[in-house]
Amino acid sequence: MTTSAEYRYEVDDLTVTEEMRRDFRQFGYIMVRNFFDSDDLRQVKQVIEDNDEIVKRAFGVSDGAGRESKMCLWNHPGNDVTGMVSRCEKTVNTCEGLLGGEVYHYHTKLMMKNPRTGGSHLWHQDYGYWYKNGCLFPDMMTVFIAIDKCVKENGCLQILRGSHKCGRINHVMVAGQTGADVERVEAIQNSGQCPLEKVEMEPGDALFFHCNLLHTSTGNDSDLRRWAFLCSYNKASNDPVIKHHHPQYTRIKKVSNSAIRECTNFTDMTGKDFMDPTKDATIRVEKSTNNQQIK
Repeated sequence: MTTSAEYRYEVDDLTVTEEMRRDFRQFGYIMVRNFFDSDDLRQVKQVIEDNDEIVKRAFGVSDGAGRESKMCLWNHPGNDVTGMVSRCEKTVNTCEGLLGGEVYHYHTKLMMKNPRTGGSHLWHQDYGYWYKNGCLFPDMMTVFIAIDKCVKENGCLQILRGSHKCGRINHVMVAGQTGADVERVEAIQNSGQCPLEKVEMEPGDALFFHCNLLHTSTGNDSDLRRWAFLCSYNKASNDPVIKHHHPQYTRIKKVSNSAIRECTNFTDMTGKDFMDPTKDATIRVEKSTNNQQIK
C-alpha cells in the first residue's frame, strides 16, 4: 500500500514542510495517512448514509462500457458536516502550503462506485476540464479523501507519478467523460519516466494531488463499495476569466479541525449550490426515466 510520498497525521496540527513541498513538486502529490479519524468519518457517513440530502442529487457517469459511477457535486461548502471537511484548517492550510498562497473552494464531489456496477474513469488531468473553464494557470489541486477502503479490487485511483510535469495534455470527449489524448498517455506510460502507482487507501486517508497529474480508475468488480470525497481548490490569484458552472474567487471561512466532529448539521444543505450536469460543457447528459445519466 505504500506510495512514493507518504506522511501520517498524528496530531491536531499539520505543518507543510519543505520536504512535503519538494515531494509535491517532484511527484505531483503527497499522501497523508489517517488524515481524518474514525470520529470524523462517522459524522460524514451520517450525512451520506443516514439521509439522502446529498445522494439523491447524484447523477450517473457513463464509462462507455455499459457501467456508470454515481457523482454528486456542489460548488460551495455550506455549513453541514461535509462543509466542515472542506473548510477545516488542516485541509485548506495544507493546500495553501503546497500551492504557495491563498486558495478558495472550487467544488467538492462525492464519487460513488457501488459493488459490481461502478464504472471506470478514463485517464485524465483535472486541469483538462478546468482549463476550459477559464482558469489560466494550473494552480489548482484536489484532495481525494477515502470514505471506504480503496483497493485494486474495487477500482482504486491509479496515477502516473510525476506526470504533472508533462504539462496540460489535450482532452477530448469519450463516452460521457473528458479524457486525455490516448496516444500521449501511452507515450508517457511507455517512457518509463512516470511510473504507474495504484493508490490503495484506508478510510480517512487523503491524497493531495496536482491538477495536471494523470490519473484513472478501473471499474468496481468486487463486493466492496468505494465511495470517496474529492475537495478541489483553486488559488485565489487564479480567478477564472470567464463565468462558468463553478465559482469565481470566494474567500473560504475556515473552521477548526474539531468542527467536523462538533457539527450537528446533517441535513441543511443551504448554500451548497449543487451542480446541474446539463450546464457543464465538459460532459454530455441525457435524461433517463430513473435518473440523470451522463452519456
